[in-house]
Amino acid sequence: MENKKIIKLFKLASELMELHDENPFKVRSYVNAVAALELVEEPLEGKTQAELESISGVGKSTAAHIIEICQTGSFPELDQLYAATPPGVVEMLGIKGIGPKKVRLIWKELGTETVEDLLDACEQDKLSKVKGFGAKTQENIKQALLFTQQNRGKLLYAEAEPAAEELAQSIKAALPEAQVAITGDVRRYLDIVETLQFVVATDALAAAAEKLNGIEGLAQDEKASGPMVWRGLHTVSGLKTEVYFAEPKCFANETFVRSASEAHLTQVFAAGKSLLSVLKQENHAMEEDIYAAAGMAYVVPELREGTNELQLAMENKLPTLLELSDLKGILHNHSTYSDGAHTLEQMAIACRDLGYQYLGISDHSKTASYAGGLREGDVLRQQKEIDALNEKLAPFKIFKGIESDILGDGSLDYEPDILATFDFIVASIHSNLNMDEQKATERLLRAIENPYTTMLGHPTGRLLLRREGYPINHKMVIDACAAHNVIIEINANPWRLDLDWHWVQYALEQGVLISINPDAHHTSGYADMKYGVLVGRKGGLTKEMTFNTKSVEEVEKYFLERKEKIK
Repeated sequence: MENKKIIKLFKLASELMELHDENPFKVRSYVNAVAALELVEEPLEGKTQAELESISGVGKSTAAHIIEICQTGSFPELDQLYAATPPGVVEMLGIKGIGPKKVRLIWKELGTETVEDLLDACEQDKLSKVKGFGAKTQENIKQALLFTQQNRGKLLYAEAEPAAEELAQSIKAALPEAQVAITGDVRRYLDIVETLQFVVATDALAAAAEKLNGIEGLAQDEKASGPMVWRGLHTVSGLKTEVYFAEPKCFANETFVRSASEAHLTQVFAAGKSLLSVLKQENHAMEEDIYAAAGMAYVVPELREGTNELQLAMENKLPTLLELSDLKGILHNHSTYSDGAHTLEQMAIACRDLGYQYLGISDHSKTASYAGGLREGDVLRQQKEIDALNEKLAPFKIFKGIESDILGDGSLDYEPDILATFDFIVASIHSNLNMDEQKATERLLRAIENPYTTMLGHPTGRLLLRREGYPINHKMVIDACAAHNVIIEINANPWRLDLDWHWVQYALEQGVLISINPDAHHTSGYADMKYGVLVGRKGGLTKEMTFNTKSVEEVEKYFLERKEKIK
């Protein structure tokens, strides 16, 4: 079991204890356990009781719970809390913007035990009458509930991908003679996945569905299924699942059809021809052959969205897409100076050991007091430590940065004399998110115009499946970045993936550099770079237009020259 899943159960236990108004000291013990476990980099599973107790901050009971979780998936105290809590109330704990104490009030004061009942209470203006709530809080909860309702049965790509790969292996084990391909949302690298989809080619079509029904975790919807398709639910991930059957000679054609948008398949590219019409002419051995038969270059699945990819393929002008291996450094990261789990040195060494040349540290700025934002004295103290570490770790380099909050009027939250001490500045919005498009856009434009802004962080502030981003005029924001030589990040955190891939192409057309940033608060966060690369690729991002494919020397020169231009 992965460490993050173990930590998630301890977090849930602390929330349920707070919900049931248990002893604050007991609640704090679980919160402390979470904090201790978040610092552990090696796998917890497989460790003995004694090895777990040797971890700083892990006591006897926590160690015992970890072993129980690895063996059974839970532990007795958590099971007891679950049993004493209606499932709908547990679900309420996941609603953005309300914590356990407010959920307790909703449950006890209103007698509300499901999210559906809570939504009804909001719509009937009942929640605003409960002490501690008001009309504004009620409206925020209502919007969060509607957003959650709309996104039920969906997963982040980062969660759906391993589920798809694991299920593909199970299908291959059940049908060893068959050809199996992951298709659909996962193969096209969509940031949100609604359906797990596969193509299975076999000569034994009749027996294939029966064998699928024998796979643990699959539940068939017989009414929705047919002779050439199995439909149902993957109970482990909660995602709808489709398995399309094909004869072996049709495998490439069927895989291709299930790995492209309708617009890509039906777009007319020459003399009334579409890729669907090409498919109807014959079966192909490989997907590459389909494009060759159409007289164009091969288009990778992530680009098959029906934008301009067919025209580029006809002209043999498709971009050479960014690869994870092209990246030379990792920018926008946090340490224990603000709300990170690891020290500056630990973050740097982990980055170096992954083979990168440099780390950009950008802890939260002073306005983000909730995240331990750095006061001016903290900034100077951190920069002094960076100087010492750069001597110690050379040729690896740490660049001095900050994630400076964009205030309500668009200004950054340090005076120029402090801003001037950084190598680079990521400007981001973290507060007052309920803005209309005009206000949000104007706020960003002013920050972009600030000569100290090097990079725009997570432009819309969205949290996928959790919170909609504030609306912005993407063209105006991107045009401003082009005019002021400001880099735009693709925040690679799977919950963000912001800048959205739909706008990457426009940014590239305007000559705006993109930086793939993990926004890592833990050394394990560096692994999220993969998802940022996938988003970039989907938008047509190349190595040449990616800022952190530059070498450490090139980045240092870029930062110095940019600062020299500030008057």
